This record gives sequence, C-alpha cells and structure tokens, in this order.
Amino acid sequence: MKLVGLFSGGKDSTYAIYKAKQEGHKIHFLGTVMSENPESYMYHTDNIGMVMLLSQTLGMKLATKKSFGIKEKEVEDIKILVKDLDIDGILCGAIESEYQRDRVAKVCEELKIELVAPLWHADVEKYLRTMVKEGFKVIIVGVAADGLDESWLGREIDDKCIDDLLEVKKKHGIHIAGEGGEFETIVLDCPLYQSRVEVTDSEVKWDGTSGSFIIKDAKLIPKN
Repeated sequence: MKLVGLFSGGKDSTYAIYKAKQEGHKIHFLGTVMSENPESYMYHTDNIGMVMLLSQTLGMKLATKKSFGIKEKEVEDIKILVKDLDIDGILCGAIESEYQRDRVAKVCEELKIELVAPLWHADVEKYLRTMVKEGFKVIIVGVAADGLDESWLGREIDDKCIDDLLEVKKKHGIHIAGEGGEFETIVLDCPLYQSRVEVTDSEVKWDGTSGSFIIKDAKLIPKN
C-alpha cells in the first residue's frame, strides 16, 4: 500500500516506517503535526523541528501541519494533513496507546483508507532490544516521570539503558517505551538513513521534575 507515515523523528514512528517497508509497503510521504502545546496528548514536541533534517536522510517527502494541540481537536489536524495526499493508508507507531490508535483509526475510517500499525501490541522489551540490535541509534530528548532525572537526557538507548528502564518500571510503573509520555526520543541513525545525524550543539533544560535535551544544531554525516 501507499502510505503516509506519521512521523516525529522518534523511535516508534521511525521503526514503524522500517517495519512497514520490510512488509512491502511504500512510504509516499512523511506526515508531521507540529503541536504548539508541549503537553499534547497526541504529538511528540521535543525537537520536532528536526523532522526536516531527518526527512532528508530518509529520502522521503515531508508534509507538515501546525496545531494548537487542543485535546480532541488534534485528530482533525491529522485529517487536514493527509486528506489531499495520494495514499491508501496511514502508518502510525502506536504500541499500546488506545488513545492514539483509536484517533488515527477514526481519521482512516472517515477518509476510507487503511490504518497500518506494525508495532501494535508488540512485546515492548523485545521490540526495544531488537531495535538496538538492528542498528538504531536513539537518544532520549525529553523526560517527565518519577525515576527519570536529568541524567537520562541525551542518553543513548542501548541494552544497559533498557535494563535501567526495566528497573524504573518496577519502582515507578513507567512504560519502558515511554508511550505514556514518560520520555521522548530522536533517532540519530538507523538502517533507513542515507547519512547519520551528528548533534553539533545542544542544551539541557531541567526544571526539577522534567526536562529536555534541546538540539540547537545538527548535521548529516555521509555513511562510508
């Protein structure tokens, strides 16, 4: 199918594209809703401007739509974003969030197109470890949960990080993929990228309970 991949630059939306391509789908567009509400229920906001650079290294067309991030109206932003695109379906990276999946499914139903969600109900630990094994370099760029302090910002998700997330889950009940908003990520390299991303300037902001790793500048480095 010809799909638009809902894209934030984070691990789940990027891995969903990777899986969909493996399954034979064609990603005709990346679709990004840029929410002005940092507490958005639907959309990734930390470093969302990086999607322009990431779409370049993915070699895919990018369609964007600004949003005020008003709860329950955010679904209309997706509809406006994709309704005029020549596609057969919408690809999303939802894993367990009924809230996110149901709202994308509603748009698909209204537009009479398909929903593709290759990560839906995946074994989360297995997914994260497979992602690492397959060469995804992912860093944490936002945290907002008990057990996740400033030291997590900018940290790469590797097997040790996954072990530590499992420990935090035991103590604080977090979702280890961050699907409840506990943390946000960005993908600096993966098998789909033509060039890897190098962060050349960054800043950490921490307010005592939550924080962001802000990428102020980055460049693409061709792979050898």
